[in-house]
Amino acid sequence: MLDLIQEFDRDWFTAINGMAGRFPLLDEVMFQFSQEGNLIVPGLCLALYWAWRNWGEARIAVPCLLLLLGLSDFLGGQLKNLIGRSRPCQVLEQVHQLVGCGGSFSLPSNHALNSSTAVAFLMVLFPSLGWVLVPVLMLIGLSRVYLGAHYVTDVLVGMGIGVVVGGGVAALIKTTILRDSNIP
Repeated sequence: MLDLIQEFDRDWFTAINGMAGRFPLLDEVMFQFSQEGNLIVPGLCLALYWAWRNWGEARIAVPCLLLLLGLSDFLGGQLKNLIGRSRPCQVLEQVHQLVGCGGSFSLPSNHALNSSTAVAFLMVLFPSLGWVLVPVLMLIGLSRVYLGAHYVTDVLVGMGIGVVVGGGVAALIKTTILRDSNIP
């Protein structure tokens, strides 16, 4: 079974990463979707809008989301060290690296874990945002493979963990704290 997963990873990594360096516009789009700092301004605008629309809810949920992102990033780092999977750029030949190889291990992708934590958290509270958040999440995950930093399963595992963590905490907040606090 492990051999099948490794073969799947190699084949899909090679197919996706093989496009890198051939399409300058796509290279730039993938690079931009992989930059964590590019989400700060949209995230801040969303938080300000949320506070304007529903201060009571935002004053509870925004700090929870920020704390949750810190915890998910920490969890991802601990899992990487525990699992110890090498990055594709460390073990495969012909990797098109458009960003550095990375200094830590590969599984799970923290980009995917953190992004899916935020997306799942927001979608539990605001399901109508899915049409924007899900495509952004998919592009972030795809960018990690395209740029040569992760295998497909690194991204999928990161997303799976993030959905459980972010969605679980948001559901807990929604069904307990926000429901019981009579927030306007």
